[in-house]
Amino acid sequence: MTQSLEQLLQAQVARWSERVPDWDAFADAKIDGYRRAQHRFIGAGASGKADGRSIPAEHFTLSVMLVPPGQGNAAHAHECEEVFFILQGQVKIFFQDATGWRAETVLGPWDCVSCPANVVHGFENVGLEPAYLQVMLGKARPDLMSYADSDLQARRDEHLRSTR
Repeated sequence: MTQSLEQLLQAQVARWSERVPDWDAFADAKIDGYRRAQHRFIGAGASGKADGRSIPAEHFTLSVMLVPPGQGNAAHAHECEEVFFILQGQVKIFFQDATGWRAETVLGPWDCVSCPANVVHGFENVGLEPAYLQVMLGKARPDLMSYADSDLQARRDEHLRSTR
């Protein structure tokens, strides 16, 4: 080991006080109804944006999402599972099939859902206060999310080019 345990520990710590909310992390986050901020802790997550303050990912990503009331994200899927753990607020989670039909449930603090790989899903803050979700993807460098809506999918690719 070329570094001390103290150096290793320092490199593996990400403090909330040092997280910077990224309100421009996702292409759909510019659209009313889908506004949210990503606070990266481990890896880049599905935004594909690097952040020198986050802990490098080896096997998964972890972030905290701030979601104002009435906001959420667009229907999307990943090639790996995505986990939402509700820290604060009331969040409606949905799974969606190819016809657009949705199964929905509302989760509160300390509730969790695991969205299987390639299943279209999303969420909306249905409470009156901001919601905080811990978000984890089951891959160190996940592909960008695939939106169910073709217009958003086209915006995703343009958004990524504009943020680099």
